[in-house]
Amino acid sequence: MRFEQLDVWKRASRLSCEIYRLTESVSNWGFKDQITRSGLSVPSNIAEGEERETLKEKIRFLYYAKGSLGELVTQLYIGAEINYLDKQIAMSMVKEAKELAKILGALIKQKQAQIKEDNADYTID
Repeated sequence: MRFEQLDVWKRASRLSCEIYRLTESVSNWGFKDQITRSGLSVPSNIAEGEERETLKEKIRFLYYAKGSLGELVTQLYIGAEINYLDKQIAMSMVKEAKELAKILGALIKQKQAQIKEDNADYTID
């Protein structure tokens, strides 16, 4: 399956686009740069991982994407608190980011189980 077919990649890409739109009028370049980078990092790392050859590499990049979601949630909370971002929209994005993190967590576990299964196939009895 290509990464473009993954629902989690599609949702993460939409979230990244929404972050760019939401921060369009933010004048603090440092904040704007950081939050757009963390948002863009999520679908980018999902895509990069899916293009890797081994399951271990795929998992590593899914962890990077999940970590970027944690970073993004933090920035959304802070942006809302300091009135850089509309609170209601930011909290909606926090909810979506947390749902994506759960999906990535499940995908990571699925791939880890696949590694264990593959390794069990090579065990000599």
